[in-house]
Amino acid sequence: MGAADIVPGVSGGTVALVFAIYHRLIDAIRSGSSGLGNFLKGDISGGVAHLKKVEWTFLIPLLVGIAAAIFALSGVIEHLLESSPVQMSALFLGLVAGSVIVAWQLLETWDLRRVVVLAGVTLLTFVLLGLKEGTSAESVTQLSEPALWAYFAAGAVAICAMILPGISGSFILVTLGMYGSVLGAVNDRDLAAVAAVALGCIVGLALFSQVLHWALNEHYNTVMAGLIGLMIGSTRVLWPWPDGVDSSALGAPSGPVLVPVALAVGGLVLVVGINVVATRLEGRNTSDEAAELRSS
Repeated sequence: MGAADIVPGVSGGTVALVFAIYHRLIDAIRSGSSGLGNFLKGDISGGVAHLKKVEWTFLIPLLVGIAAAIFALSGVIEHLLESSPVQMSALFLGLVAGSVIVAWQLLETWDLRRVVVLAGVTLLTFVLLGLKEGTSAESVTQLSEPALWAYFAAGAVAICAMILPGISGSFILVTLGMYGSVLGAVNDRDLAAVAAVALGCIVGLALFSQVLHWALNEHYNTVMAGLIGLMIGSTRVLWPWPDGVDSSALGAPSGPVLVPVALAVGGLVLVVGINVVATRLEGRNTSDEAAELRSS
């Protein structure tokens, strides 16, 4: 999951489905976030009660593994972003395109309302990201040394993607313009920035996960349509030419294009393939659970 979470377009939630731990993870997140929410409200006893429900023997090893993978891979990905920005951006584009296909399949109902939401979010995201068009150098300067509150906010927003199989937390960081900064902070062992991101993740889970859970339960198809629109519109940042993820400017393909195209196609196939495996395993687990219930 850590390896997936550090790459834009690959959802850690999807990997959790592949390993058949998604529901256990969601239950742990819900209990933990409820406890954190109680602590923020000053309800200490309620917070302790919720934290006791968390399956810590499952969650702690999982979080350690995620952190280890992120620290191990951050340097490699940061180097590749600097040395091969077009190729890496093409790979990310393919990964996100695959995630769009996955999220599209998760929609249960298509109607005019959802089409309008998807189109509106797509257009709005595309236009807003275009406000930085042609200002790659300025964008890099603005985000080269973000304030600690920016790391905190990025962590709070990106963590919400963890409980969604179709969207990646790193993709959210790319959209926010914080991906390179967070990656650099991890690679450089900038403890203050890493701590700010971690604290943002904790507060984000406490404040937003319950709201997101309610929205998915009550307005599932509308939320999913909006997420698909966000991913489609944000591909503007991932378009490889001219400067990869450092710019939202759009240019015609130039230079060697075979490798970037191959990477984009490979990324798409990878995400769709992972989802196919996850879907089959999920169906198998559901069947096994039903068989156990019938036998009991």
